[in-house]
Amino acid sequence: MTFQDFRVGLRILVKDPAYSLVAILGLGIGLAACLLLLGFARYCWQYNAHVPDADNVYIVKQRNNLDLGEPWVDQAPLLLREAARTAPGVSSVSGYVNWFPFTVQVDGQLRKLRSLTVLPGFAEMMGLQVLKGDLNEALSRPDSFAITEETAIRLFGSTDVLGRTVTLSTVHEQGGSARIAAILRNPPANTTIPFQALNGLNLSLVPQMMRTEALTGEQGWLGNLLVRVRAGAPLAAVTAAVQQAADSAPSVQNVPPEAKERLAGRKIMDIRLAPLREAYFDREVATNAFSLQVERGSATVVTGLVVIAILILVLAAINYVNLATIRVIRRQREICMRKVLGASAGRLALQFVAESLLVTMLATAIGLLLACLALPVFAQLVNRDLGSVLSLENLLAALAIGLVVGLLTVIYPAWIAFGVRPAQALAGRPDTESRRSKRLRQALSVLQLAVAMGLASVAMAIAWQTRFAIDASPGFDPAPLLVFDLPEGHMVRTSDKARGLMAELSQQPGVAGIAFSTDPVGRAKNQWSTEIKREGGEAATIDIKSVSANFFEQYGVKAAAGRLFDSKIDQEDDAVPIVINAIAARKLGFASPEQALGQTLLLRGLDHGVSSLIAKRVVGIAPEILFYSLREAPGATAYELWAANATLTVRASGSVADAERAVRTTWAKYFPNSILEARSAKDIYAENYAEDARLARLLAVATVIAMTIAAFGAYVLAADAVQRRTQEIALRKLYGARRSDIGKLVAKEVGTIIALSAVVALPLAALLIANYLRTYAVQAPLAYWTLVFALAVTLVTAAVAVARHAWIAMRLKPAVALRT
Repeated sequence: MTFQDFRVGLRILVKDPAYSLVAILGLGIGLAACLLLLGFARYCWQYNAHVPDADNVYIVKQRNNLDLGEPWVDQAPLLLREAARTAPGVSSVSGYVNWFPFTVQVDGQLRKLRSLTVLPGFAEMMGLQVLKGDLNEALSRPDSFAITEETAIRLFGSTDVLGRTVTLSTVHEQGGSARIAAILRNPPANTTIPFQALNGLNLSLVPQMMRTEALTGEQGWLGNLLVRVRAGAPLAAVTAAVQQAADSAPSVQNVPPEAKERLAGRKIMDIRLAPLREAYFDREVATNAFSLQVERGSATVVTGLVVIAILILVLAAINYVNLATIRVIRRQREICMRKVLGASAGRLALQFVAESLLVTMLATAIGLLLACLALPVFAQLVNRDLGSVLSLENLLAALAIGLVVGLLTVIYPAWIAFGVRPAQALAGRPDTESRRSKRLRQALSVLQLAVAMGLASVAMAIAWQTRFAIDASPGFDPAPLLVFDLPEGHMVRTSDKARGLMAELSQQPGVAGIAFSTDPVGRAKNQWSTEIKREGGEAATIDIKSVSANFFEQYGVKAAAGRLFDSKIDQEDDAVPIVINAIAARKLGFASPEQALGQTLLLRGLDHGVSSLIAKRVVGIAPEILFYSLREAPGATAYELWAANATLTVRASGSVADAERAVRTTWAKYFPNSILEARSAKDIYAENYAEDARLARLLAVATVIAMTIAAFGAYVLAADAVQRRTQEIALRKLYGARRSDIGKLVAKEVGTIIALSAVVALPLAALLIANYLRTYAVQAPLAYWTLVFALAVTLVTAAVAVARHAWIAMRLKPAVALRT
């Protein structure tokens, strides 16, 4: 292969710009989409890979089997740290707690930091890199802490901030000054332990009680523990040692005998060591009040995106193969002359390899350019920081993919060229492609259209279900409701500031009322459950919602039977009345919800710190409220009066924007050192479907790309049909065929391919849609209309793509066609 081969290939591309545009642009779009999707997949698979010896680092997870739903959390009692440290095969143990993230005040402005209070050995465990200062000093002195390079630039515009003193405050509204003693290299975006600032347990802002608890775990508080196991050491032995320590914990030993009996031999607390490298894909982990806000992904979705990336690249390559094959058929006389003049098969092969590499390298350059331009939009689409995707390693991989595509796509056209018989072609019989080869190319075209049609069906079905879920009524009108949390430690019952805030807010003209609860509807940050039973009945674990007396009034919820809490009747913190829903009534053994009215229930709770049964009386039956997502069927729920809650809901009398302005103005008076994070009730509920919405948008983009490539494929099909049937079309016209008849002839050939594509794609798409909808307890109606719509979109796309060649066939002049 010489430079002359590339020059010949370039002249051929310039000579036929329509062919060149379709070939290069189609392949370039496919490569761009493939590179973005594969880059994102690699980004997901590399989570926590920066940690030294990451494959041997594990997260201690625990599951309390007494909790409703028995969720796993990636936090464990801190008292397990010592048991893990002394377990056989363990080389080091560390961790962190997220009890009081900091707010920093710079130039009079408050900025919230993702800060962690770390346990001894954390820096070595995570392999932290210090750019400036002394990390040991930052984590050991009572007046020092460390920040990342990005945080320093964001706060101060420079990294030259060593020794600078700033004002810090915690979620408990405790404040003080601290010195920046170290600047750390930014942690990678793909980590499940993100941070902007680190401090040690000796920092003066850390209360002595919390410092002691973090080191000893005497009171059973939860923290995040990391365990590094020596290579080859049995993980089961480490897990058994930690499990034994958990079984001996005071919190487990103090569980009432009847609760243990209900577990039927199972442990109170299960312990598991989960690989840190797999934490991003750990979908069983639930969140609580002290969980880090970490995005998690689905291994199935990422694998599916890889398949889609490969399919898109294959579809683009099929387009090019079909175009190149048609090009070979048109160049048969040129190929024959080369053979007659003595060109060997190898020499012909090198010429075609050069032309193919020229096309694919140009397409790769265009693909890289498109990928770079689309990366910010793509990163926003998947809600990830994908700056590392454009690394030199990934760019070299992209060039390698383009090279491989060029070498693979030349095989079939070159094989067709080898089969050209000079005597036959020069005699005017240039049909060198066998029927089997034609069928193969048509099958590939069917695959093209089928993938586009299937993607369109699934993408629209996910979008349809997501929109249905977001718009579903949670049991009340969320439009006028604004939700925000009080600073940690400021309870309605005990905080003068909290009561003052509520009193002043209630007088604002834009505020109709204020209620409080453990959590807003749609969020499970402070979820808790306990055992409830009727007298003489079996105990049942029921989800408990602690609310204010006016909660149902402000949310606009009416009773299904009896009455709900009423601020005119009930007193805050009244321990007697309880409201349950119909599901809870049935679970407690009542024949009907109405039968539960006025009955006494025994709720297991704490009375002066001691576990005991508290008598409550059912005053009403609440309707079903969607506290979680439509993926979960409504469960048994009970409502109690409790004024120690920290989540406030403001009902706007006019616009929510006016109510929010009133909240922000009043908030600054009472909590000047805390940042207000107010959100509409509807937005909180919609967060449950954020990942579905992102997936729908991502599939929609993939669908558009696949449809574009399919349009190129339909263009190639039409070109091939006209090329192969030129003489037939000419003879039909001579025998009186009208232009419309010729157009129908081309449309019929392409339509047959689309029909076969529908037969292949739509059943598979219906199966995928059914599997997706199965994850929802409540499904959107008419979800399968998307199959018909996808078929219609494919038909329209194909019609637009084949229009040019259909028009050429309709205007074909028989005399010219038969002469050439």
